[in-house]
Amino acid sequence: MTATDRTPADLLRSALAADPARPLVTFYDDATGERVELSVATFANWVAKTANLLQDGLSAEPGDRVALLLPAHWQTAVWLVACSSVGVVADVAGDPARADVVVAGPDGVEAGRACRGERYALSLAPLGRRFVPGPPQGYADYAVEVPTYGDRFVPYAPVDPEEPALVVAGAEYTGAEIVERARGEAEALGLLGPGSRLLSGLGYDTWEGLSAGLYAPLASGGSVVLCRHLDQASEEALTQRIDSERVTATART
Repeated sequence: MTATDRTPADLLRSALAADPARPLVTFYDDATGERVELSVATFANWVAKTANLLQDGLSAEPGDRVALLLPAHWQTAVWLVACSSVGVVADVAGDPARADVVVAGPDGVEAGRACRGERYALSLAPLGRRFVPGPPQGYADYAVEVPTYGDRFVPYAPVDPEEPALVVAGAEYTGAEIVERARGEAEALGLLGPGSRLLSGLGYDTWEGLSAGLYAPLASGGSVVLCRHLDQASEEALTQRIDSERVTATART
């Protein structure tokens, strides 16, 4: 990471330049047994495709609001950084009626119908699979649409790091504030630089969860082992995971 990084998208670009092969997000879902590991390069590829979907497919512009009705999940992390790449505001668990675009998991589909703009649904099934036999009515299937977009992303307009980038738990943050706070909190979370591995069982509906589960690892050159439904894992399984994933710090409720 460099001193000139002012947005989460900047942090990802620096991580890609430094070591594209290293793990960035390792995701577990203890309700399904899923494990997915994304290197910096793979994560950046998903971000680029999603940012292109936002910019070209949805004509999203800086300042537009995207309601993310999604849990802590690797695809949610992708959407958060894709929003930063375009300059749109990622409104986590936000009001769909006030959003230009809504992105919903299965639990957010009904609430998301209040959005009069475009709606995308994520199945959150293992390996990012599509909905079967098809997406919910009124929604496009993210898993079907996103592969058609390019692997490289260039914003049509420069992203201003001083403009709003994130809303979570009623608080608004600019891109620069996200980066500054994430850097400031990394050491307290046990992220002491490259090689640090933070296991987070926190949700993405608070700043603390987003910091531990994405932004602080990205800002510090570390990585995150992001766990959904961690309460369903036994202590023995958790101990084995911490050992096998070479976890150096944990953030749990």
